[in-house]
Amino acid sequence: MAEGFLRHEAGDQFEVFSAGTEPGTLRPEAVQVMREIAVDISSQWSKPLDRFLGQRFDYVITVCDKAREQCPAFPGETLHLHWPFNDPASADGSSDQRLAVFRKLRDKIHSRVMVFLGEGHYAPGAFCPGNP
Repeated sequence: MAEGFLRHEAGDQFEVFSAGTEPGTLRPEAVQVMREIAVDISSQWSKPLDRFLGQRFDYVITVCDKAREQCPAFPGETLHLHWPFNDPASADGSSDQRLAVFRKLRDKIHSRVMVFLGEGHYAPGAFCPGNP
């Protein structure tokens, strides 16, 4: 979702990549709650983190504590940011209850992305490892 918001809100100001410490499939709940606000993430997928080793990024943003702990160092002057979000995939309950968890996270991520952009963080490369 963070990748989708950065792409949507910043346009071509960033080249955005996302990866997972344990990459998996894109959660349909994430696609659905983002579609509700006209952000299409259906073509995104979680790439393996090691695919990006050795590459230079202006920003590396981890979105969960596990990603922060496992995130490797990247070369160059990379600004590492950590946005600690809970993984909504662990939500229990009915479909509606799980969607509510995804919506709450979606709104938190959107708020954090907007703060990030409001702080003047514009650069050609941003990278968001993590699973949410």
